Amino acid sequence: MTQITADWITDPHTQQVCEMLTGAGYECYFVGGCVRNALLDVPVNDIDISTNARPDRLIELATAAGLKSVPTGIDHGTVTVVAGGTPYEITTYRRDVETDGRRAVVDFADSITDDALRRDFTMNALYADQDGVVVDPLNGLPDLVARRVRFIEDADRRIKEDYLRILRFFRFHAWYGDVHAGLDAEGLAACAANLAGLETLSKERIGSEVKKLLAAADPAPSTASMGASGVLNTILPGADAKYLPVLVHLEQQTGTPPDPIRRLAVLGGEDVKTMLRLSNAEAKQLAQLRKGIGSSQNPAVLGYYLGADMARDVILLRAVLMEAPLDETAFEQAKTGATAQFPIKAADLMPACQGAALGKKLKDLERKWVASGFALGKEQLLGISKDQST
Repeated sequence: MTQITADWITDPHTQQVCEMLTGAGYECYFVGGCVRNALLDVPVNDIDISTNARPDRLIELATAAGLKSVPTGIDHGTVTVVAGGTPYEITTYRRDVETDGRRAVVDFADSITDDALRRDFTMNALYADQDGVVVDPLNGLPDLVARRVRFIEDADRRIKEDYLRILRFFRFHAWYGDVHAGLDAEGLAACAANLAGLETLSKERIGSEVKKLLAAADPAPSTASMGASGVLNTILPGADAKYLPVLVHLEQQTGTPPDPIRRLAVLGGEDVKTMLRLSNAEAKQLAQLRKGIGSSQNPAVLGYYLGADMARDVILLRAVLMEAPLDETAFEQAKTGATAQFPIKAADLMPACQGAALGKKLKDLERKWVASGFALGKEQLLGISKDQST
């Protein structure tokens, strides 16, 4: 018997929600990510519960227990019950009736096995009762222990139900897979055979998955497999995964935390903002990184204009893309630049300068100050200003 021991299971509010169901004669099982992550001893962020109780009955039970219920996805059988400020997403057992590669028509089921069969990977079809005892209807536990991301039953059929599962396959391997064992061969072949299905997905869904994948500690092996299978260039034409392992190595060497946009910058690709539906802030960050890579600005100047963190990212990307050794002093230079304060204010140049001329003068003096390595003081800069005006 495999049993999970975790604070979130024994929490009184969690047990209250479970007893709300079991006390009324219904089944109650934790499912999916919370079970998977607990067994892998990684943080659990959301608590999902499966039950044979129908949604309308869930709402009745929550009301009777004095708990708030929110019909967050009631058409698909999901009700969120809030206990002690913690949301518990409770979903009635389901089975797929019809799928078109993007969405599914579902019907309620009475069996935990039926519910498990509609999921994507064996490691996501693990359940646990309210005491933490693991229930494994599809024998997925050995795959989880081996860190093997494997589709449930036929990989091709699972993918055709929802083509986003192609990207989830690579993302899950990046987060949970055994790097040394490689990706599941059947799953990889099914992904390569269904590339056209990716074109039916919204750019928002694709972008969300890519950013989640690139946030993993080391997404390089998964991304390399995406490239080899044709997936990467299908979703991001022109992208190349060859430099990502070098970037990840330098990140780890320097203690730099993962950042999906920094990693996108090293992948390259055409019209990334549109293809992945990046937010304006993400697109701006990517553009600044790319501009910084191609500029001749030294680390201190990068720090001044971009801030220490983005300057650090540019320094890393330059080292990777130019295949040059990383200057160990560059980060400190960038921090120095980031804290530099331009000593001239507009008032220092007034009333001699006004309007557009004032803005131009400030810019000119700032460029001279930056070019001096931030060495010129206020008096020196004002002297330059007077010299220029004569």
